[in-house]
Amino acid sequence: MIDHLDNLLRQVFLSRIAEMEDESQVRFQPPDDTWRTYVSNLTVGGQPANALNVYLADLRENRTLRSNERVRTYDNGLVTEEPAPRRMDCHYLISAWSPAALTPTVEPTFDEHALLYSAVGALMDAEPLVPRRAYAPNPLPATFPEEIADAELPTHVLPVEGFSKIAEFWETFGTVHPWKPLVYLVVTLPVIMERRIAGPMVTTRFTGYRHVGQAATAEIFVEIGGTVTAGVPPGPVRGAWVQIEDSLGTPAGVASTDEDGRFQFSGLTSGNFALRVRAQGFSEAFVNIQVPSPTGNYDVQLT
Repeated sequence: MIDHLDNLLRQVFLSRIAEMEDESQVRFQPPDDTWRTYVSNLTVGGQPANALNVYLADLRENRTLRSNERVRTYDNGLVTEEPAPRRMDCHYLISAWSPAALTPTVEPTFDEHALLYSAVGALMDAEPLVPRRAYAPNPLPATFPEEIADAELPTHVLPVEGFSKIAEFWETFGTVHPWKPLVYLVVTLPVIMERRIAGPMVTTRFTGYRHVGQAATAEIFVEIGGTVTAGVPPGPVRGAWVQIEDSLGTPAGVASTDEDGRFQFSGLTSGNFALRVRAQGFSEAFVNIQVPSPTGNYDVQLT
């Protein structure tokens, strides 16, 4: 996911800064001696070109956005749970570089400062950072994660607290070189958690009433649940009308399916029943069932 964020940031700079004409001008490697050599030899269209170094310096969990919610889905009789995404703050340090050598008439720092200013403007102009909008009018790359394609990724450009370890940062990459000003950027990414199978869907539940110590007085009621689906592969039908009828055709209950195509009936006694299902755009379905079902299946497929 982070690699897609890298390319997204590169796209922001290439599309919003006039002098950024080629992907080679926006790189994510450490700003060390290898990088300095790279910049000194960088050309675009046969001419020396300035560059932005966008270095990912730190990763931290954003606990203020943590949620314990879970999204439950139903598929072929199984219930799966997907935890709400955790959030990760990606801390970038962005520096501008010129290949020009310092002379009495050339001061490369001016070019670097101008490029830094343009980078700040591009990032602020792109807020909130929405991948599909940032790539427009071009489509998203084919491998871009659909989970964040239209998400608003929280960004903090130039946080007021600044980057507290700038001295250590530049000393890590060589003390013989002068420090450069940095654009401090924090982008929050979701960490998509693995979907897990929670277990088979509960379709039958029994409730019993009896006088204490008198088994003969027991009354057993059954609650059943099923799903109405249609299409290939089968998908849930929302808002379908479902009626359960006893063996004489007398209605014993009416329900409407929810957004997952689920319905349920309670207070039933054991015996033979039928489900009558109607939904707009489909033929009426009539399915004989046994309560309780030996297989636990009360689903209905519409055509």
